[in-house]
Amino acid sequence: QALFEESGGGLVQSGGSLRISCAASGRASSDRAMGWFRQAPGQEREFVATISVNSQRIYYSDSVKGRFTISRDNAKSMVILQMNKLTPEDTAVYYCNTGRAAELLTYPTNALEPWGQGTLVTVSS
Repeated sequence: QALFEESGGGLVQSGGSLRISCAASGRASSDRAMGWFRQAPGQEREFVATISVNSQRIYYSDSVKGRFTISRDNAKSMVILQMNKLTPEDTAVYYCNTGRAAELLTYPTNALEPWGQGTLVTVSS
């Protein structure tokens, strides 16, 4: 079983940028796809971005495409999300998880591990 520690969230003004990270411990994540998800108050958890083991396949939700960039460091068991041009609609708790394939992981129900605490991103208008 893997454990995830998300970090880097905070308060940012609309139009600003933020970089959040996720460190995986326990079961190795280097042989699994990794992804970012978010959950806003009163809403279901949704897919944000996923990345394959070798970073060759990357998927973004339509709402973040062109603004967010996902990357991973297999040596450090980390996945990173660079978020630019943030809007209040991006306000949510952001989580990471792993999956068998990047495309499969675009459905949060395909995540393989228990969810961590997440990191809160708040974008003010």
